Amino acid sequence: MDLIKTSTELAAACDRLARHPTITVDTEFLRETTYYPLLCVVQMASAEEAIVVDALAEGIDLAPFFDLMRNEQVLKVFHAARQDIEIIWNMAGSLPQPVFDTQVAAMVLGYGDSIAYDQLVERITGHRPDKTHRFTDWSRRPLTPDQVTYAVSDVTHLRDVFAALDADLKKRGRSDWVSEEMRVLTSPATYDASPERAWERLKTRVRKPKELAVLMEVAAWREREAQTRDVPRGRIMKDDAIGDIATHAPTSLERLAHLRSLPKGFDKSKWGQDIVAAVQRGVARDPATLPKIEKPRNNGNGAATVELLKVLLRMTSERHAVASKIIATVDDLEQIATNDQADVGALHGWRRELFGESALALKHGKLALAIEKGRVVPVTGKDQKTG
Repeated sequence: MDLIKTSTELAAACDRLARHPTITVDTEFLRETTYYPLLCVVQMASAEEAIVVDALAEGIDLAPFFDLMRNEQVLKVFHAARQDIEIIWNMAGSLPQPVFDTQVAAMVLGYGDSIAYDQLVERITGHRPDKTHRFTDWSRRPLTPDQVTYAVSDVTHLRDVFAALDADLKKRGRSDWVSEEMRVLTSPATYDASPERAWERLKTRVRKPKELAVLMEVAAWREREAQTRDVPRGRIMKDDAIGDIATHAPTSLERLAHLRSLPKGFDKSKWGQDIVAAVQRGVARDPATLPKIEKPRNNGNGAATVELLKVLLRMTSERHAVASKIIATVDDLEQIATNDQADVGALHGWRRELFGESALALKHGKLALAIEKGRVVPVTGKDQKTG
């Protein structure tokens, strides 16, 4: 195991790793005080070696690492890959291809929803990983021998985890399920941080077009500020404050000062006028140009339908040993309850075959649920008794 601190060493190591069909990859980073994650350490392993790269070493050029990530002849294995891939996207403007996420594979194989790496390692290999340096400050230098040992163990155990999961997927005919998920994970749209789309991640519910327009403008302003200053979004403004502004639409500093969700004196700060200007832009937007506001679901019998679909989802998850979270979300169920053609994951691909068709059949009375020997079982239309 090597600790790499120079561009020459990194280029040579990446050249060796590129000769293998599969490598395991992990990163250590900090993002508590920044908008963009600070990459501190990269760990990689092939069947023959494991390396740790000091990404903060003076003068080191990470280009060979990014080239390796783009090398389509080498499968890159991560666990919970999204943040690792996001870092590569931000720094290199490209995405790793192809990739395999052991957390996704574990969900497909019934290990539970979003299982943690150390739990997965223990369940598959029997080894209990050391958690000592999980919350260490990876930006501090020099790296200690214990830190390096901890870092490298992440990718060496991952080799064994991948081998076991990959074999199980092939045995159960579910490799394509994971491949389908990887297309989403390696899509640039997944990492789109454009300010114009910032409102989409907010959980704030708006009921009127004007509220939505203001929400979009203020969220975009906050995103641009956070990106420009490289600080977390919450350092600029909390989510609940954006929701409050969207609801009240203060078009003057005086009205802005009356919002309790903002710190006292915020209206007099350098950002006060920016917020008012964003609100004014939102109020002036043509409602016809705005996304359609989803009407509240679960009215009437909708809530009961969703509860039945939840029971079907849990039954399906248990019968097929697939984590329910990866089959369908509550939002999926709510949309299916009101729309047979809802554009949700549960009605596409392997999910539709596993669950979606049954969900629609249950909704339309062509499938029923019964309890048999203490377990929920499906009853098809031909098996149902008529009164």
